[in-house]
Amino acid sequence: MNKINILFLCTGNSCRSQMAEGLARHLKANVINANSAGLEAHGLNPRAIRVMQEIGIDISGQSSKTIADLGKESFDNVITLCEHADEHCPIFPAKTKMLHCGFDDPPKLAQQYQTDEEKIECYRRVREEIREYILTLPESLP
Repeated sequence: MNKINILFLCTGNSCRSQMAEGLARHLKANVINANSAGLEAHGLNPRAIRVMQEIGIDISGQSSKTIADLGKESFDNVITLCEHADEHCPIFPAKTKMLHCGFDDPPKLAQQYQTDEEKIECYRRVREEIREYILTLPESLP
């Protein structure tokens, strides 16, 4: 069976799309070839790395990249994970299926809290929401 090439796209490729890539590689490596990118490259978020390590997934070796950094790679599906990426998503070849599945931005959620433990909880919550979504793939794809 051929793997499905999926690109998880976010604004800065620092948190949500990185977690989605790591989760898909860990949970669905037999059916999904996972990649992530951003409209911009903001670098990996240290708290995203930490919450992924908590569940045994190391994303510290992944790199924050833009769509341009991916070159001519083609994707079966591009899944935008935030409203901004959905609204500003570039045009992909006609065979690429576009899908939006938005998740809250953990850094933005964490701004309202004072302690590191409260802040990290925001990342854990979004990580778990993304994990639940990844578990539905590829069956839930149109």
